[in-house]
Amino acid sequence: MLYKAYEIQRSLLNACSATASMGAELLNDSRFPLAGTGLTQMYASALDVFAHATAPRGKPTFGIKAIHLDGQAHVVTETTEIHRPFGDLKRFSHDGLPADAPRLLIVAPMSGHYATLLRGTLERMLEHNVVYITDWADAKFVPLSEGRFDLDEYIDYIVDFLEFIGPGAHLMAVCQPSVPAFAATAIMARENNPCRPVSLTMMGGPIDTRESPTAVNDHAITRPHVWFKHNVITTVPANYPGAGRRVYPGFVQLASFMSMNLGSHMMSHYALFNHLVQGDGESAEGTKTFYEEYRSVCDMTAEFYLQTVDVVFQRHALPKGEFAHRGQVVDLGAIHDTAILCIEGERDDISGIGQTRAALKVTPNLPDKLKQYHLAAEVGHYGIFNGSRWRNKIAPIVDEWIDRHDARDSGRKLSVVASVSYTHLTLPTKLEV
Repeated sequence: MLYKAYEIQRSLLNACSATASMGAELLNDSRFPLAGTGLTQMYASALDVFAHATAPRGKPTFGIKAIHLDGQAHVVTETTEIHRPFGDLKRFSHDGLPADAPRLLIVAPMSGHYATLLRGTLERMLEHNVVYITDWADAKFVPLSEGRFDLDEYIDYIVDFLEFIGPGAHLMAVCQPSVPAFAATAIMARENNPCRPVSLTMMGGPIDTRESPTAVNDHAITRPHVWFKHNVITTVPANYPGAGRRVYPGFVQLASFMSMNLGSHMMSHYALFNHLVQGDGESAEGTKTFYEEYRSVCDMTAEFYLQTVDVVFQRHALPKGEFAHRGQVVDLGAIHDTAILCIEGERDDISGIGQTRAALKVTPNLPDKLKQYHLAAEVGHYGIFNGSRWRNKIAPIVDEWIDRHDARDSGRKLSVVASVSYTHLTLPTKLEV
């Protein structure tokens, strides 16, 4: 019922958005006698803001065409290395990288937004690394015949992708995937998998949400698990390929995030209105670009969402040593040679201070020289991985961490790659984009 009601509302708003957009264009048309005058400009700006806020949105593209280094532009190549039902492995490189450039797998969040939310993260890390990224699928487009997808499958995907990339790769997890990436690292370490990551960088991740709980954490623990199952899970309607699949809809997640900071979002749209009235197209476009990405949302499978709420936010299974993968408890003590960097934002209102740093406390067999923590001053959740502070202050720390450990002799011989068992991996399909 929830999804059907949303579809009806979306159809109505789409029509309203198109009408408002046409009205704004008409009022701004130079052939219109009152175009550009006081009230007309205000009406046109108001219609433009409404049209943008209610416009339909699909999956954005990464759209990274070139990387600029030392005054030179280097052409970026984007390929899909592995195509799987619930997520692809994409590879980005450019012609300015050396043959031995570090290889970095970025695990994007599966939290209602597409992997393109990390476009700024990817673009900055691509300057010095061959970057792979998980491009998760929208669950409403995955047919029921493809089966289920929960935390176990998520971890399997990470392991498979690292095995495809090969020994010597680095791993980065932004926010939600810090938990499965951390678990995957421990599993690979326990099995002495030669493709276990050389370094793991976790940014704003909920490793232990008992540390500095935020409104997000409080929301998860103040309601019983069954409440989430009956109130936020719904069925994909018949007009999508994933018809019949139980999901946590992206529009519910977006509404939750918007409501957390409703005042700031309202002020942002008021500022957008003022920029349009004043003719400040550059500032207006910046706000529009942000919300184009922010409002592009996708569905998560019900089993993944519910398991995450239960294991990560309610039972705190990973830091307690109770987290299990495929029925076997994950031993974080198995991590002994993967260098771990934890990054947090001083003003993060989603993952509080200490939640990511907790990873350094629960890895007793990892030497201190392979652990590092950085608290980014005056940075909120999204500022950890995007924006000027990310590019100029945080990314250089990650660069240095990767460079330092990429060069060290970890004792992992590349020749052993032939012995790796690709137990979950499907044959890759390479597509030039």
